[in-house]
Amino acid sequence: MLLFKKQKNDLIPIKELKIDLERDLQTLTEQHLKDIFDLKFISSEFALHNFRIDTLAFDTESNAFAIIEYKRDRSFSIIDQGYSYLGLLLNNKADFILEYNEKTGSNLIRSKIDWSQSKVIFVANSYTTYQTNAINFQNLPIELWEARKYNDDIISYNQIKSSDTSESINVISKNTEIDKIAREVRTYSIDDHFPKGWEKGRDIFETLRVGVLLLDNRLEESPQKNYIGYKLNSKNIIELVARKNKIIVNLLRAQPKDVIDPEKKVYYQKNSFKNYHKHITEYEVNNSQDVIYAMSLIRQVYERYTYNKQ
Repeated sequence: MLLFKKQKNDLIPIKELKIDLERDLQTLTEQHLKDIFDLKFISSEFALHNFRIDTLAFDTESNAFAIIEYKRDRSFSIIDQGYSYLGLLLNNKADFILEYNEKTGSNLIRSKIDWSQSKVIFVANSYTTYQTNAINFQNLPIELWEARKYNDDIISYNQIKSSDTSESINVISKNTEIDKIAREVRTYSIDDHFPKGWEKGRDIFETLRVGVLLLDNRLEESPQKNYIGYKLNSKNIIELVARKNKIIVNLLRAQPKDVIDPEKKVYYQKNSFKNYHKHITEYEVNNSQDVIYAMSLIRQVYERYTYNKQ
């Protein structure tokens, strides 16, 4: 990637700088964890059973733990280390809950945690081809992120996406520990949201999906357990919830008064701010005519988020 700074009529190259220490990368990330990953910081250097987790975080949208590891040396195994950390988490749930409650002063209840959406995030300056190929599987709860530093105090975080996810890690792996973890932790796809018989809901979704993705090429589609999210700068701006014959559009960080709704068809999700720390307004899409109206609402929320930087 070529980066330049415009100076009068010239383009001045922006030079990449070396991040000297693994600890520097960790400190930088932890200080801005909400902005980068939209995660809640819990603790740094959490030690448990001969493991030391660099950063322990929590995803308040999926109600799941996230483990972040920083790597300067590129000679580590993505799969082996990733699943070792997941195994540590799943085999010691009470210790992680205790760490959360002690460090945040909250009272996280075990039954409120969605362990199936636990994940490990690796952050490094770069990865080998072998490492990037290691994430080319379905159902892999591991993310790779490149962090780079440039002059003029410019920092970039870029997620490495798999190029081919046709095969499931469950099929490939012969490791019993991975098989055990895979039964409890999983990632989700669009197909998971539309079982057989939900063809009408799927048709409505596909029409909406095209319109949403055309809003901004930076939008990232992110299927989760209960919804399909559309992220911008690591934050979902809307969620599409699948139903058999319709799609529910969740307009995030918006109350009914925040959108122009001449037909008075949106409704506020009661207790959304209490439960999810954000206002959520809903709109039901039952047919192709509703899609047009839905897109007008979605565009408003997108523009509100983009311009207000919420």
